[in-house]
Amino acid sequence: MKLIVGLGNPGRKYGRTRHNVGFEVVDELARRLAAGRKKYQFDGEVVETRLGNHRLLLLWPQTYMNHSGVSVRQAVSFYRIDLVDILIVCDDFNLPLARLRFRPHGSDGGQKGLGDILCQLGTQEIARLRIGVGPLPPGWDAAGYVLSRFKKREREEMDSAVLRAADAVQRWIETDINVCMNEFNALE
Repeated sequence: MKLIVGLGNPGRKYGRTRHNVGFEVVDELARRLAAGRKKYQFDGEVVETRLGNHRLLLLWPQTYMNHSGVSVRQAVSFYRIDLVDILIVCDDFNLPLARLRFRPHGSDGGQKGLGDILCQLGTQEIARLRIGVGPLPPGWDAAGYVLSRFKKREREEMDSAVLRAADAVQRWIETDINVCMNEFNALE
């Protein structure tokens, strides 16, 4: 089984904010795969589905961003998911708007949800797909910026990026992280 985790904050208040693009990508993936209804489990919303011969668990942690690791750890423990079969999809304000970047491992880069997952799992060897939400504007604090909504033009770019990111996740499921880094990071 492969685990795809979209990061974000629960509730309408946070919908379509910069911090919730991970949720949006996994929503798009669930729609494409006709995944069915979500259920509440592991302190998150989950749905089991398939892509070809691959069994998938899609997870939207409902613990708020900074505590996402609690939800992920529960799912990993319950299904005994190998670390190489986990992909975290999250926002990154260190990347230009709509840029995708796969990484097989590494630090959290300041993304607190990813940081909590790495801490809860006790490793930095977790694949991630970061989606650029644009650089932090002068005078903004990071929390305020990632919880803000996109401007109209930015939203259009982000909608396209979400579709590309869902394509990228499907490619990761069918191949591996190295193929995805070559294909999607090169589009920068």
